[in-house]
Amino acid sequence: MPDHEREMETVHLLRAATVELGLHSARFAHRNGMHPTDVRALIALLDASRSGTDMTAGRLGALLGLNSAGTTALIDRLERLGHVRRVRDGRDRRRVLVEIEERAVELGWDHFGPLIARAVGLLEGYDERELAAVRRFLTAVRDAAAEAAD
Repeated sequence: MPDHEREMETVHLLRAATVELGLHSARFAHRNGMHPTDVRALIALLDASRSGTDMTAGRLGALLGLNSAGTTALIDRLERLGHVRRVRDGRDRRRVLVEIEERAVELGWDHFGPLIARAVGLLEGYDERELAAVRRFLTAVRDAAAEAAD
């Protein structure tokens, strides 16, 4: 195998950043009486809301790798904490959607907002070509990790 020292340095930096982000997320979970999976669920709900995608319990469970019982327990826990609500789908009353509560969004911004602002500030120093390269790399790593899970 050829020496990939330069590439490995980047991979190790990505791993270190991932560990630090995980620790930051774990601190948020701990301070707010949540499990790390709860935080992942809230992120999935935020992403769905941002993209205008409905989130059912089944879809949430699939995204998180949980079975039906685990998904129900997760949603019940987040509902008790006031972070999510179950609502009937306006187009199909048989479907129940899971939506994030504004309280959870505010809680998340209080904790993650400064880090997000700092990351945005860092990205403002990159030109469009550099940003495109960063996006391509991060997208490809995300996709590779998803494929590795399959």
